[in-house]
Amino acid sequence: MALPLVTIAMPAFNEERFIETCIRSVQAQDYARDRIEILIADGRSEDRTREILTALAADDPRIRVVDNPERLQAAGLNRLIREARGEIVVRMDVHCEYAPTYVRTCVETLERTGADNVGGAQRAKAKPGPAGDFQRALCAALTSPLGVGGAGYRDASREGFVDTVFLGAFRKRVFEAIGLYDPKAITNEDAELNQRLLESGGKIYLSRDIEVHYYPRDSFSTLAKQYYKYGRGRARTLLKLGRFPTLRPAIPFLMVVGGATLLVVPPLWPLAPAAVAAYALATGVEAVRIGRALGPAGIATTWAILPTLHLSHGVGFAAGLLRYLREPDWAPLERLEPTPRAQLRVV
Repeated sequence: MALPLVTIAMPAFNEERFIETCIRSVQAQDYARDRIEILIADGRSEDRTREILTALAADDPRIRVVDNPERLQAAGLNRLIREARGEIVVRMDVHCEYAPTYVRTCVETLERTGADNVGGAQRAKAKPGPAGDFQRALCAALTSPLGVGGAGYRDASREGFVDTVFLGAFRKRVFEAIGLYDPKAITNEDAELNQRLLESGGKIYLSRDIEVHYYPRDSFSTLAKQYYKYGRGRARTLLKLGRFPTLRPAIPFLMVVGGATLLVVPPLWPLAPAAVAAYALATGVEAVRIGRALGPAGIATTWAILPTLHLSHGVGFAAGLLRYLREPDWAPLERLEPTPRAQLRVV
């Protein structure tokens, strides 16, 4: 029996520093070479990304570059899914390192579990050098329930059905049933799609055997911008779909609202010092627990990262509520046209 044809779907924009290394890791997969096609949606990059991709495609006919004029990841992914010939779509990100077994394990996990989407934990990895010191502290913070609210997709030891996974490998029929990615989603497109998948009766599975590492942000400013955007995207998803699978995405917002309430309501002012002290103590103790291997400087950085995550995400969530309550921008989603079964396995 022939192995399923797999489509690698990878959005990219201005990725000249990373794109070749990432593509090489895809080419190094131990899945049958002739059962993989590699599609990259380039958002009209302004650096050498397209030039590098053209050279790679000249040496490997499995590589095709698809133009993505909207430049958003979600829009690019939709273009790739429409072009995909595989019956399984493996969504990849440029800023990651994939184990050689990644694609094969995704396919095997889909078959073994009967899930509609599978993925591995979001394992963070620090780069060597000074920037890596911040990343190592951030990696520690992201393992903490105080950092990300106990998200299952961060737990590399977890195995089982979950509400969302990092990236994901989908049966293509998912997009025929529930529609494509939200093309206007600036962030949170994965969680939004997975929520629709769950609400339609689909299943999402997290496997400890699916191994991928990503490089997190390397400064407070870039981290704050990232989580502000995440918060806005989460608020947009809540307003669009009307609910979350869990309360976790709204916790930073509720913390920010609680803190703001203590500051602006005079009768509550006497409670503010105790609340701040309790928060500082809780995050400080947690920073020591998760960052002790990094030394005193690493503990201090981890301690500062935790409120950065909370405040940025919470403020972004509030901004998203204000923005999308005034001007909702979602529309009916496009569904993928069914592919005749006879065409799914043809290379």
